[in-house]
Amino acid sequence: MAITVPKIKEMKAKEKITMITAYDYTSARIADEAGIDIILVGDSLAMVMQGKNSTIPVTVDEMIYHAKMVRQGVRNALIVVDMPFMSYQADYVEAVRNAGRILKETGCDAVKLEGGREFVPTINSIVAAGIPVMGHLGLTPQSINIFGSYKARGKDEAEANKIKEDARFLQEAGVFSIVLESVPKQLAREITESVKVPTIGIGAGVHTDGQVLVFHDMLGLFDDFKPKFVKRYAHLKKDAVDGIKEYIKEVKNGEFPTDEHSYL
Repeated sequence: MAITVPKIKEMKAKEKITMITAYDYTSARIADEAGIDIILVGDSLAMVMQGKNSTIPVTVDEMIYHAKMVRQGVRNALIVVDMPFMSYQADYVEAVRNAGRILKETGCDAVKLEGGREFVPTINSIVAAGIPVMGHLGLTPQSINIFGSYKARGKDEAEANKIKEDARFLQEAGVFSIVLESVPKQLAREITESVKVPTIGIGAGVHTDGQVLVFHDMLGLFDDFKPKFVKRYAHLKKDAVDGIKEYIKEVKNGEFPTDEHSYL
């Protein structure tokens, strides 16, 4: 059965929500067949798929391109697409237009954007246009040039209080869920208990309503770096390298192709 936004909201405090990123048909199909609840077409594709050093360079057109491929591979999961840097920050009119393009051209179910109270009017406008919005607080990668690093946020009292307050602002603005990235687990717990919408953690401990990881991180395909919060559930890069090495050896030695792999 297809997962909907109301279904995700109903899962709060009843059933843990699972979310994973995917950027193409094949990875989306694998995740969907495994039974994942939400697939996020993340702007992290700038780093994982394009080899950039941050999420900032990816464009709306590129997000749409990847989300279209993901849509083709999904039958049941809810599909959420990141709004990339400067697709919603300038003004709410442009934000609604870009969110509308993403929804209309990809067939996704919702969009996600980073930031707190400063984006309440923007979120209000997007939701009013009939587009569900997922929020994102804590470490917000699009602000990396302000933060200066990818270290955890909300460790000091002032920043922790701001994140807690921002979560309430996002709820009032109409988000259906909130990603909490790289924040202390006690802070994540307090936020989860204080808001009525589900929280989805990444580096935020066990007390959130759900968890999200990057497909390529958790399966060991991407190893340029490994954040503290990543658990490797497979080591597919090693398997791929070993497989290609075997292929090279067999071709060099004349062992492949055999009659089994040839037209006779």
